[in-house]
Amino acid sequence: MINAPQLLADLTRLLKRLEDDLRQRIADVAELKAGLQAEWQAARDADRTAETFESWADQVITQAGVHWLLSCVFLRFIEDNELVERPWLGGTPESDRLALARDRHEAYFREKPLESDRDYLLASFREAGTLPGLHTFFDEAHNPVFRLGISGDAAMVLRQFWQQVDPNTGTLAHDFTDPEWNTRFLGDLYQDLSEATRKRYALLQTPEFVEEFILDRTLTPAIREFGFREVRMIDPTCGSGHFLLGGFRRLVDEWLRHEPARNPRDIAKRALDAVAGVDLNPFAVAITRFRLLVAALEVSGVDRLTGAPDFRLNVAIGDSLLHGARFGLTATAGMFEDAGHYAGTALAHAYASEDLADLNRILGRQYHAVVGNPPYIVVKDAALNAAYRQRYASCHMKYSLGAPFTERFFELALTGNGRPAGFVGLITANSFMKREFGSKLIEQVLPRLDLTHVIDTSGAYIPGHGTPTVILFGRHRAPVGDTVRTVMGIKGEPSTPDDPARGLVWSAIVGQVDVAGSESEFVSVGDTPRETFAKHPWSIGGGGAAELREVIEEAAERRLREQAESIGFMAITGEDEAFLVPPHIASRIGAPTRAFVLGDAVRDWTVHPGNLVEFPYSETPRGFEPAPYAVASTYDRWSWRNRVFLRSRVMFGKTAEQHGFRWDQYMQFIESRVSAACLITFGEVATHNHFVLDRGGKVFKQTAPVIKLPAGSSEDEHLGLLGLLNSSVACFWFQQVCHNKGGPGGGSSKDEKWHDFYAFNSTTVAEFPLVAERPVVLARQLDDLALRLTSCMPSAQVSTATSLGTVPSRGVLDRARAEAVSIRKQMVAWQEELDWHVYGLYGVLPAEIDPMAVKHADPPEVDRGERAFEIVLARRAAAGKLETRWFEWLGIAPVTEIPGRWPADYREVVRRRIDLIERERNIGLIESMGCKRRWEWAAWDDLEHTALRDWLLDRLEAPHLWSGTADRPPQLITINRLADAVRVDAGFMQIAEVYAGHADFNLTQVIAELVAGESVPFLPVLRYTDMGLRKRAQWEDTWALQRREDAGENVGKIPVPPKYQNKDFLKADFWRLRGGLDVPKERWVSYPGCERGADTSLPIAWAGWNHLQQATVLAAYYLEMKENEGWEPARLQPLLAGLLELVPWLEQWHNEIDPTYGERMGTYYRGFVVEEARGLGFTLEDLRAWRPAAAPTRRGRRLAI
Repeated sequence: MINAPQLLADLTRLLKRLEDDLRQRIADVAELKAGLQAEWQAARDADRTAETFESWADQVITQAGVHWLLSCVFLRFIEDNELVERPWLGGTPESDRLALARDRHEAYFREKPLESDRDYLLASFREAGTLPGLHTFFDEAHNPVFRLGISGDAAMVLRQFWQQVDPNTGTLAHDFTDPEWNTRFLGDLYQDLSEATRKRYALLQTPEFVEEFILDRTLTPAIREFGFREVRMIDPTCGSGHFLLGGFRRLVDEWLRHEPARNPRDIAKRALDAVAGVDLNPFAVAITRFRLLVAALEVSGVDRLTGAPDFRLNVAIGDSLLHGARFGLTATAGMFEDAGHYAGTALAHAYASEDLADLNRILGRQYHAVVGNPPYIVVKDAALNAAYRQRYASCHMKYSLGAPFTERFFELALTGNGRPAGFVGLITANSFMKREFGSKLIEQVLPRLDLTHVIDTSGAYIPGHGTPTVILFGRHRAPVGDTVRTVMGIKGEPSTPDDPARGLVWSAIVGQVDVAGSESEFVSVGDTPRETFAKHPWSIGGGGAAELREVIEEAAERRLREQAESIGFMAITGEDEAFLVPPHIASRIGAPTRAFVLGDAVRDWTVHPGNLVEFPYSETPRGFEPAPYAVASTYDRWSWRNRVFLRSRVMFGKTAEQHGFRWDQYMQFIESRVSAACLITFGEVATHNHFVLDRGGKVFKQTAPVIKLPAGSSEDEHLGLLGLLNSSVACFWFQQVCHNKGGPGGGSSKDEKWHDFYAFNSTTVAEFPLVAERPVVLARQLDDLALRLTSCMPSAQVSTATSLGTVPSRGVLDRARAEAVSIRKQMVAWQEELDWHVYGLYGVLPAEIDPMAVKHADPPEVDRGERAFEIVLARRAAAGKLETRWFEWLGIAPVTEIPGRWPADYREVVRRRIDLIERERNIGLIESMGCKRRWEWAAWDDLEHTALRDWLLDRLEAPHLWSGTADRPPQLITINRLADAVRVDAGFMQIAEVYAGHADFNLTQVIAELVAGESVPFLPVLRYTDMGLRKRAQWEDTWALQRREDAGENVGKIPVPPKYQNKDFLKADFWRLRGGLDVPKERWVSYPGCERGADTSLPIAWAGWNHLQQATVLAAYYLEMKENEGWEPARLQPLLAGLLELVPWLEQWHNEIDPTYGERMGTYYRGFVVEEARGLGFTLEDLRAWRPAAAPTRRGRRLAI
């Protein structure tokens, strides 16, 4: 039997080996590389891709590696299930088929002794391709194994892999024998075999229970309406084929039910003819085809392939959004009338793996049922993004692929012009419902179509679907009827169900969808007026949420957009990693900077800026103008390395320079917002509403949009508005209209929806309803407390002490901590007063309730867990009526009784609040975990640790430690010497003691730990993985072209190199310091493996030195090790390699005549490296090829691959 998890694990490891092998073969065999470059260039010319060749080739290599594996898997499946008489690769030992496979292999090489295992495998694939039904799998024109062959050695490893026998059991390691012929394991391979491919194509299997639900409401009614003989269905994003298999089985059942005497082979053929699929991922199509073939063989009762029908499989590799015809109600008029117009464009282009004729045949007709689970990702490739945007009206702003695919699904359904229309059903991300990009789909496309059902599945547990989803049903015709059946979510799945198909939320959806007016604990169902779904955003909350939203809106006198002068982003850099600088870097490069605020730094009435951001502007009487800087200045050198990347930034279809900006400026910059004295900012993505009054001097990223009131607005006007926006009423309203992005880490929190993050986009926020009365006093109280809290933070305490020339003591920090605890409890109490006050302003309180009865003028301190709604929660949990992780998540103890330490009048207020929460539906909806502030604070110890660590690090960069003296120039310093230098610094020792937490700390160990986290090795091979080194090579090619461009050469369009990922770095610290653009933000350069004999601690250099200074100290260290310590050539090699790395930068920035030495230092050091390498017996290529000795590894079980 198939051990699917073990097969996946073993093939994942084997794939990496095949990828490395293919990469090496492409580098070694000029014809292979030339062929790939030609295919890539054709795709670029057709606007099919904008990737660099190297990035594009990586995914081609992965596809080829996967096809080598899958081709073998297909052979092994038909071998072990005896669909062929003689096996090629293996078989079970007990059946003697393994011996037969080995005999066949030996016979092949007796006849062809000069060939390799690659030739044997290809011959096996060709022979298998002659069998009925298998020619599509082993088609030499489209299967990449025939174009990208692995080496003979890799092929031998691959062949032997399938013949491995478990020594403990004597059985085959991977036995594919299965009486049921179950191919579900191929779906697991499809989804998880390659992480890069999974991300690229957003691979995700659709669970069978979802597939069945969708087919029940599309294919089944289509069969009833059109007849089983006529009906045909398509999945335009078929993945591993779940929908197609489900449709095939249903059609087989229909034929058997109506014509039981018909030949089973003919039934299988007719059912196959009626199902079609397309997918962009070649190996997904291979898997789908194989699964359909096996299913058809099973229906046919075939024992051996030699006697099987030659089934035709209507499954093609390609892009459903780009290929094929456009039809009916959603297509752009005239776009597809002239096929000749598209010669040479993406529509006429096909990759080598794609059969354009077959693809256009499948996509060139309409279907009675169109079903699927399209990808939800945002297209990163600029060329594809533009191609989709040109073709689909639903592509708007930063659209998700779910938008154009929804449009395309309807197009492919039979158009209902004077005839019955085709049925459409898809599960897709619900992001379009509330995010701005969905406005065109909702307001321009869907109103022309007969949308019949909108089903909120965001609360259901659907394995693998972390993104909140919605199921849409409809027909490709003009709207019929005035209503749309709507299933509205109320509550998510309480816990992960053992059987997702029987989950409480999913069961409620299935059980209630056909019962309008039904309501359960989890969903409510209604027929919503169609015009509701013609306006963006959609709000489909159930359980009384829609009615409460109406109450709130009816109480308002106007919308926020009517009071604000503007709402939106302040600045968009277009590439934050290129502009963000920590303080120690800002001082080095002389860049003008400002505090940079991210959305997640806007929390609980306060803003906590993290990094600084380059601010390449100067404020003048005429406004903000580009900041001047000298060519070859430190700032110019800092920016230069990212020039091509920054020039490639695109916003609204234009680069920065096309927008009229300098290439090193932000992509967008709103001057009026930057210069404003007061702004209200908010976290664009958060679980709750977080608005903060800021008093200027910062740059806010687009994830922290700002609200600017008209000039002359007072601080009280800002505070009054702030109070409304930070209330729990506002939180409730926003959650009805803002997009739910899912739970922590991007996964939808099925258990408790208060985990979920919402997108508070500016357009939606602008529609917030405002009442006339404003809670100015309460908002000022909370704002004042927030300012006091900020001043208590450890970073503020350390900064204050530093500015006064003192050192923060343990006592100072402890007093600040105590004050912060008190302030936080006061903020909790005053937020409660604000919330209950605002209930009265918006008419949420029952009419008979005196608003003063649930408010208090001077509340005592209130801790988390003690609020009225939390007491209700705790009581319900204690009574077994509720399961919640609220208290566990926040690390607080449940409180079931009103605290006795509070004054009697306040206890009575809280008692009344509890009563209202328990008996009034509207109050209960808002006084809930989803709408009440969580007050999550970072652990004080962590804040203190970070503040002290930063102080120590700054002290270790003190100029006197690195500048040298008149008689002793700067040099590499070891950790031991650095420790000796700061041991006499009383302030450093005092803070180090507080940092370490005890008086007898080991100073050298503390410094080693500090430096380790803020240093990066001097050689690329010590920083990057193999994948990272390949990306580094692309960046170096880009820099070489930039240098030629600077020299006046016309080098054409310089390719944009790929960004790095964390897996491209050998250590997490390197990734943290360098990031996706590999920007050098470390404090020190380390030289591991270059330790002295007498002092074995790590040598380091200050990263603030320029390239010439770094080269000078490294050359001095090299000569000292060579001449004084007698290092052998092998030990000196990496030091010379380090100098060689610096030479291009020396030639670029330091090749003017040096006044001291009278030489060009770049030229000098190149000559120095050449001569020294020659003297040691090395070439420059030897230096570049240097690798550290492999560290010894532990022995353990290892798969022989």
